[in-house]
Amino acid sequence: MNNKTALITGASSGIGLATAKTFAENGINLILCGRRQDRLERLKNDLKSKVSIHLLNFDVRDREAVFNAFDSLPDAFKRIDILINNAGNAHGLDSIDEGDIDDWDMMMDINVKGLLYVTKAVLPQMTKRKEGHIINIGSTAGKEVYPNGNVYCASKHAVDALNQGMRIDLNKFGIRVGAINPGMVKTEFSDVRFKGDSERADNVYRGFQPLSPDDISEIIYFVVSRPQHVNIADLVVMSTAQASSTIVNKEL
Repeated sequence: MNNKTALITGASSGIGLATAKTFAENGINLILCGRRQDRLERLKNDLKSKVSIHLLNFDVRDREAVFNAFDSLPDAFKRIDILINNAGNAHGLDSIDEGDIDDWDMMMDINVKGLLYVTKAVLPQMTKRKEGHIINIGSTAGKEVYPNGNVYCASKHAVDALNQGMRIDLNKFGIRVGAINPGMVKTEFSDVRFKGDSERADNVYRGFQPLSPDDISEIIYFVVSRPQHVNIADLVVMSTAQASSTIVNKEL
């Protein structure tokens, strides 16, 4: 994996941050993307002794900003071997009749359109070389629907469909495409979903051991480090305590 370069969206926290650290430990150069420049700078300072790092500060919802960011890449970072489409979020947990349209827009813009914008920006140099690896970070919410999950689940079902569609369309270029679909991972996810209600967010993970970002980053590294002829197309991972989105063995 030495001398390869990976681009990670949503690299300033959670799974993206953990993946950046795991990749750096294994000699993969990094393009770290995110909205919070201060966090990106801290992460770069932590990892720069291990690998070469370039930062891109943009919001994946902003199509123009995405393409401008990629146009600005220095020559040393123009070849992207691995794309980790990690940026995503959930806003609200309301029934469809009480849902906030702004929340709906946020989820569809980041989880679906943002993934498309970044992929579109990265693909030309992969298709030209007929080589590359794309990992889309989905969710168990893309495999089932749970009460009040409506639009978030819809956005992650879209990621599942796009993952399958990308794999078919890019097959002729020899580009590997796969998805990692985690269950409950203890990150800032619930803080965002519940809009800063930390008590409600903490309750999501109380009474059992959820997955950690490191658990997922180790899986992502395993997937991208397989031999060229091996493509892990679709992987679902949950903690032992979780059987589905609504069945979790909690000890309260």
